[in-house]
Amino acid sequence: MTETLLIILLTAAAYLLGSVSNAVWIGKTFYGTDVREHGSHNAGATNTMRILGRRAGIAVFVLDFLKGFIAVSLAALLPYAAGSPALFNMKFVLTAAVVLGHIFPLFAGFRGGKGVAVLLCLATFAVVFMLCRYVSLASMTAGILLPVYTVFVFGQHYLPLILFCCAVSVLLLITHRKNIGRLLAGTEPKTYFRKRPDRTE
Repeated sequence: MTETLLIILLTAAAYLLGSVSNAVWIGKTFYGTDVREHGSHNAGATNTMRILGRRAGIAVFVLDFLKGFIAVSLAALLPYAAGSPALFNMKFVLTAAVVLGHIFPLFAGFRGGKGVAVLLCLATFAVVFMLCRYVSLASMTAGILLPVYTVFVFGQHYLPLILFCCAVSVLLLITHRKNIGRLLAGTEPKTYFRKRPDRTE
């Protein structure tokens, strides 16, 4: 299989993962309700929590987070070196594909959620990366701010949901412990998308 074909297949897979509208199938299967017909008419965790209760809302939030995580992890199937621009680009493409699937799900009549949480974390990642050029630091910052966004942006104060977001942040820090060590030592490589001109000191 050629690299181009693999990229196409992985991008399609990410879109299909995003198209799994957890709010819709959980609402219809367990509650006999289409959340898109009530409240904000949005197939997302917040509207699900508002219409069907906390248990359903948390289930949607966790499953939506997992489908995004799995979609981006598909980049590991490509032969790209860790921290390389090619790997970063592929993760960005997969993120865009899974968000597109979430907003316009193939399996739910192209009526999905807003993908605000994912887009907000992605925007955080992009800003931090553009400022410092460290992919690892940008990833950790976006993850650490997830519980902050959950409470202060989305107005969710349900303790189990907050604890889950905090657990995600801690897990992200644990998996990046080697990167943290290199950042502190000043040896973490920066990522650029074009060759930088040589500079003389």
